[in-house]
Amino acid sequence: MTGPPLTELTDRTRDIFRLVVEQYLATGQPIGSKTLAEGGAVDLSPASIRSVLADLEKLGLLAAPHISAGRKPTESGLRLFVDGMMQLSQPSADERRAIEERLGNPGPLEARLEAASAMLSDLSGAAGMVLVPTAERRLAQMSFVSIDPERALAVLVDSNGQIENRLMEIAGVGQGALDAASNYLSARLANRSLAEALKDIEAEIASGRSALDEASANLVQRGIAMWSEDADRSPVFIVRGQAKLLDDEAIGDVERVRQLLDELENKRAVAEVLERAREAQATRIYIGSENRLFALSGSSVIASPFRDRDGNIVGVLGVIGPTRLNYARIVPMVDFTAQSLGRLTG
Repeated sequence: MTGPPLTELTDRTRDIFRLVVEQYLATGQPIGSKTLAEGGAVDLSPASIRSVLADLEKLGLLAAPHISAGRKPTESGLRLFVDGMMQLSQPSADERRAIEERLGNPGPLEARLEAASAMLSDLSGAAGMVLVPTAERRLAQMSFVSIDPERALAVLVDSNGQIENRLMEIAGVGQGALDAASNYLSARLANRSLAEALKDIEAEIASGRSALDEASANLVQRGIAMWSEDADRSPVFIVRGQAKLLDDEAIGDVERVRQLLDELENKRAVAEVLERAREAQATRIYIGSENRLFALSGSSVIASPFRDRDGNIVGVLGVIGPTRLNYARIVPMVDFTAQSLGRLTG
């Protein structure tokens, strides 16, 4: 899906191409020569404009959905526009302040992720998405809390205040062993992921360097094993605003929207799409068939990784919608939201 470089287009051709793309992204409708001529932005006759549009169609940058209709950009045309012609529109001071205030509300990480996803949906008019791999959460502590002589809760707390519990059988284990195991794990889990701490803990216990008695060591191993079973579980993946994909402009494209909604139901596959954006240094844009998952619906994904204060990648957030997304506005919005969420995440 490659088109000619911008340097191969004349100034006149480039200007007309830019106008077609910008008007299409604004209206979602094909743009004809009459519309361009009446707008006054092109000092050419409709016949001359039609000639340029035909040339752009031959280059694979524009397409005519119907014989008598105007033109709209192809995926190659959108890629050329996004990479070389788009003028980004940065969020206003009020928008930046609103984003930071909404994300800064106290509460667990998942509440902030919900807020980020819903906010991106509101700002873009499409669906907002956030992905956080659970295995990469930074941990604060793990403790064992006795419920009765036979049972205890293994309590895992991450650096964002999220708490998860697992029920354990502890017949014959006293409070001293519970406290020793809790202190040992908390000291080794602090500000690390479970995967990072796991090998050190196992090696210490196996070599006898842990200074734990048999009952405490057994608790530690059982507790770690319990959480390790969840290490490869599906990440936290939140999508909000699917209803916005069913706007008035989608009425004539119901099949494409239905296909997109079906694709969004495949959460594992969508998570894999976002995973590929995690190592990017900047916001990534996937247009239509550039991403295999969304090739059938012809949708675009704008995604950006977000990092904590130490520079560790925490997750990915983004927007998905039709290829006529307002890229110039949404790309900076996604980028700023990612930076803001990262600063508030750890």
